[in-house]
Amino acid sequence: MAAQYDSGIPNPRRRWWVIRGQIGRRDYLVLALLGLLAPLAAWWGLAHSGWVDKVFMPAPEEVVTRICGWFAEDDLLGDIWISVYRVTAGFAISAVLALPLALLIGTYRPLQALFEPLTDFIRYMPAVAFIPLVMLWVGIEESAKIAIIFIGTFFQMVLMMAEDIRRVPMAQIEAAQTMGATRGELIRLVILPSAKPALLDTLRVTMGWAWTYLVVAELVAANSGLGFAILKAQRFLQTDKIFAGILLIGLFGLLMDQSFRWLHRKRFPWLYFK
Repeated sequence: MAAQYDSGIPNPRRRWWVIRGQIGRRDYLVLALLGLLAPLAAWWGLAHSGWVDKVFMPAPEEVVTRICGWFAEDDLLGDIWISVYRVTAGFAISAVLALPLALLIGTYRPLQALFEPLTDFIRYMPAVAFIPLVMLWVGIEESAKIAIIFIGTFFQMVLMMAEDIRRVPMAQIEAAQTMGATRGELIRLVILPSAKPALLDTLRVTMGWAWTYLVVAELVAANSGLGFAILKAQRFLQTDKIFAGILLIGLFGLLMDQSFRWLHRKRFPWLYFK
């Protein structure tokens, strides 16, 4: 047994189960494909088993047919565009406002004491509860949908970004101070560059949350969008369209998530050197 470990030849049966170990890109892609196809196969088998009524569990091919009909007859591209716009706009406004506030909270303890408890308190309030107030204050136009997505993401984003800022090693700050860096230079040249990888990861996570608030946002007097289509299909028991809308939201959320992952690798390649 000891000779096997001393030989330097990795045991292929063990290499996958090394804690934080590495696997080849081909193995990763195979496992990822398996993880995606296995639920699809289970869904297909359950839908065709006869155990569940098609009203409650349409088959995958029926959902695909519904998507094709949605594209041909019901302006699917328009629904996708308006939903992507609402999510992106609400998320972008959150990010623009959250970053400077998080930078102040994570850098200066008095501002942390002033703002963090309030932000922590508000983030537990469900975004759907703000719908009556948003309709009263903002109206029922596009700004209302964007406001709901903003409320759902902003406060979480502030706290996560502030924590990213606080994780910057104090040794880096002290080293810059010994070289005479001013407060502005510390923030601009030390804290922000060091926190950028974590901040981009936070943006990726909160983008996922923005998509989860889409259906809630489109409760506000919407007449288009993927979330609106899901809610409308519910009234007419169009389960295949509900599945189609959910899958499309998941697909576009996944595409945005992978875009953030690609950007992270592009901007910070040294974090991925093995």
